[in-house]
Amino acid sequence: MDSGSYDTGVGRDALEASIDAARSALLNFRRDDGHWVFELEADCTIPAEYVLLRHYLGEPVDAALEAKIAVYLRRIQGAHGGWPLVHDGDLDMSASVKGYFALKMIGDSVDAPHMVRAREAIRSRGGAIHSNVFTRFLLTLYGVTTWRAVPVLPVEIMLLPSWSPFTLNKVSYWARTTMVPLLVLCALKPKAKNPKGVGIDELFLQDPKTIGMPAKAPHQNWGLFKLFGSIDAVLRVIEPVMPKRLRQHAIDKALAFIEERLNGEDGLGAIFPPMANTVMMYEALGYPEDYPPRAIQRRGIDLLLVDRGDEAYCQPCVSPVWDTALASHAVLEADGHDGAKSVRSALDWLLPRQVLDVKGDWAVKAPNVRPGGWAFQYNNAHYPDLDDTAVVVMALDRARKDQPNPAYDAAIARAREWIEGMQSDDGGWGAFDINNTEYYLNNIPFSDHGAMLDPPTEDVTARCVSMLAQLGETVDSSPALARAIRYLRDTQLAEGSWYGRWGMNYIYGTWSVLCALNAAGVSHSDPMIRKAVAWLESVQNRDGGWGEDAVSYRLDYRGYESAPSTSSQTAWALLALMAAGEVDHPAVARGIEYLKSTQTEKGLWDEQRYTATGFPRVFYLRYHGYSKFFPLWALARYRNLQATNSKVVGVGM
Repeated sequence: MDSGSYDTGVGRDALEASIDAARSALLNFRRDDGHWVFELEADCTIPAEYVLLRHYLGEPVDAALEAKIAVYLRRIQGAHGGWPLVHDGDLDMSASVKGYFALKMIGDSVDAPHMVRAREAIRSRGGAIHSNVFTRFLLTLYGVTTWRAVPVLPVEIMLLPSWSPFTLNKVSYWARTTMVPLLVLCALKPKAKNPKGVGIDELFLQDPKTIGMPAKAPHQNWGLFKLFGSIDAVLRVIEPVMPKRLRQHAIDKALAFIEERLNGEDGLGAIFPPMANTVMMYEALGYPEDYPPRAIQRRGIDLLLVDRGDEAYCQPCVSPVWDTALASHAVLEADGHDGAKSVRSALDWLLPRQVLDVKGDWAVKAPNVRPGGWAFQYNNAHYPDLDDTAVVVMALDRARKDQPNPAYDAAIARAREWIEGMQSDDGGWGAFDINNTEYYLNNIPFSDHGAMLDPPTEDVTARCVSMLAQLGETVDSSPALARAIRYLRDTQLAEGSWYGRWGMNYIYGTWSVLCALNAAGVSHSDPMIRKAVAWLESVQNRDGGWGEDAVSYRLDYRGYESAPSTSSQTAWALLALMAAGEVDHPAVARGIEYLKSTQTEKGLWDEQRYTATGFPRVFYLRYHGYSKFFPLWALARYRNLQATNSKVVGVGM
């Protein structure tokens, strides 16, 4: 199919029918109050940890729920016998250990074929000794391994001064909130109740109680790893004889930190790991089940469950603000001038969720900046993020052009002020923090996952550029925008793509940046844009779509890793090419045809593959909303540009 086929009656009619079906399907998912929230699925680790948490606490067995979770865990087991981090991915040791442990805890026989396959797969790869630090902590709390198998995390970290090489505000929000209750657990060293007495010694090739510290992770520097390992060895001697009064003071400070940030049923950090650690912490401190903070956190964890009738799983968190903002953009694109009316209830739902009265942890490094962002979840006031905020602002700005609203004006002004104040020194933006660039901390033994930090990234920076440009800023009028464009120029890879931290991967990053460069007025003939266009064309699949595998995040960088086409990644590539002025490019026509031909009778797209990223190489996400709003957005953008003379994208994304 070439681009000229749109001009035929069949092409127009088919495109309109596809857009109408996708729009209707998306609107049918909207909640009564106007917002959208879709399932957010990770790998087996979160549902497995949910099961293990219940048995850790000795809660009454919910046999019906556990049976449904077991169905889910068995279904996503890989052909290799273990559990992957993504659909059809390679075996991941930690996920496999947790998946096996949870199924054994639920009651699956170790002689069942799927358990035998899992055990053999784990043992053939060296056994559970190769689990990551977080899994080792869980196994230690269950008494499978000893405290010698995990790094020393003295709770006295809570008392370190700001100039210390390691303080909480030098790590990311997710590391911070996960670590604080874990520090208390490490001080108290509790043991799981585990009424069934289930263990998994059979997953090790040696006595698990003889296991010492984990080996250096591939991303870690030998010199720094040895230095921090020496510090760990000293702490291991000192930690047991810490003064009791000092220890209690540190525990009290940790508790105060946590209780200030509990967010009601949304939980500490509004993500599963800190919430689960917090419940275990209260248990270790002797607080009863009905102690309000503990009880509310525990209820919040249950709110993350997805029950499909025959199977169930636990989400890592929920994404209502992100889903609502992105779905609003898709409807705005599909409905044109009527879009503002179509998304009015959604945007009005978003407005009161702007954080205006809480200076979160980000304010430690930006004390003079007023709050004004949105969080990802329903409530997470201490941790708003730049990405959500920029996307919400652009949706509000698009709507107010057709339906002026003073409330939108005020919200946009505060959000813009906050985002400008959160720009890092290198010109980029991180997701939750400013100048969170203490890279040496990825070498501490606790950081074998390499995700301790939240430094500036190309995709988040691009989103902030898109927002500022859509609001009328230019390189000449805005020093912040000029610095950010330089950052994006400097981070383009040799083949023409950009890294995508929060979406998979170079397709996502390149989409984000090309939208930003177009909005900022960078000429479409600029060499960096031409290189990006050529790269996108070169990685298009034969079926007309685009797909990229999680393997592209490998440490030994080899660039883009091809994968079967997905609707969301195809939509990103199309939106990127159209932002670069290539609406008439044959690759765009082929991509549009791919989306049309793979749309289901319900107006949706079937997308099993994971296309989003929690932590590169460690944790990936499948946003169930991505296949519902991104393809609609791309199809409507194509139709709209074909109907204009300029064929120039006039918005930030």
